Amino acid sequence: MPTVPGSSVPPPAWYRRLPPALRRIAAASDRVPSLPLRAGPSLRALVAGLPPALATGRPGPVQTVAQEIADGICRALGVPPVAVRVERRRPPLRGGELQGLYESASGRIRPRVTVWMLTAKRGQVVAYRTFLRTLLHELCHHLDYDLLRLRDSLHTQGFYQRESSLFHALDAGRVDAPAPVEG
Repeated sequence: MPTVPGSSVPPPAWYRRLPPALRRIAAASDRVPSLPLRAGPSLRALVAGLPPALATGRPGPVQTVAQEIADGICRALGVPPVAVRVERRRPPLRGGELQGLYESASGRIRPRVTVWMLTAKRGQVVAYRTFLRTLLHELCHHLDYDLLRLRDSLHTQGFYQRESSLFHALDAGRVDAPAPVEG
């Protein structure tokens, strides 16, 4: 049985249940653990502006900053931009809540990333890192298609490693974030 690239660990059980074409896509995804983002001072400054925008509790300022972050990442990686939409309260799902959504361009000028900024149950503004990681997660779906040219974007080990590589390239762990506020 093949292993996860760079590891002696066998792939998760769900890999083995995939049809062969998706197994090949998952393997290709796992071969790319990081993205070549070199975030300059202006992009890192945008990331540092996210906590104050979230602290307003209003989607408008958050959407502006989130769009600028996404635009900066797409520009730095040489891929077409996505439209970012920030909504208020997360829609509930059976067993959880929807945090973000990536939609391909189909019928629109460009693909769209939607991120919700308030928790479904308590209506609280989500923590800075949670919001940013959700934005980066949805952006990684876009990068899978437009940068890596994968035929599908699967939640593989490589996918989550790429998401983390963006977070670290943005130096996002160094940003001080105020405590979440009530929505």
